[in-house]
Amino acid sequence: MISTLAIILSFQLIGEVISRALTLPLPGPVVGLILLVLTCILRPSVAAHIRGTTLGLLQHLSLFFVPAGVGIVAHRDLLREDGVALMLALIGSTVLAIAVGAWVFAAVARWTGSTDPEAQKGPNDA
Repeated sequence: MISTLAIILSFQLIGEVISRALTLPLPGPVVGLILLVLTCILRPSVAAHIRGTTLGLLQHLSLFFVPAGVGIVAHRDLLREDGVALMLALIGSTVLAIAVGAWVFAAVARWTGSTDPEAQKGPNDA
């Protein structure tokens, strides 16, 4: 587990250094994640090594929302004042993100010529 966390944090650090050094418009952790994914594609042994720990982290992903909950409690006065505007911004940006995601998915499906009905099945479909 320690070696996997070291790998993940190393890629985050490398991404942060690259992002700041090149003044990229992407956050460092995103650059690090892209590099980690590329590494896992090019070196499947890395993916196999980190798989167990990363699956464990994903199973407990809800714990990463605890700091957000603490922030909400700590800033309840701000929420009382601007809560409606914040809620409208959250709902609007969520709907927009879903719409853009669906549009991109459809565009990529058309671009690649994907007509495979198996690709549209979910994990619980027979």
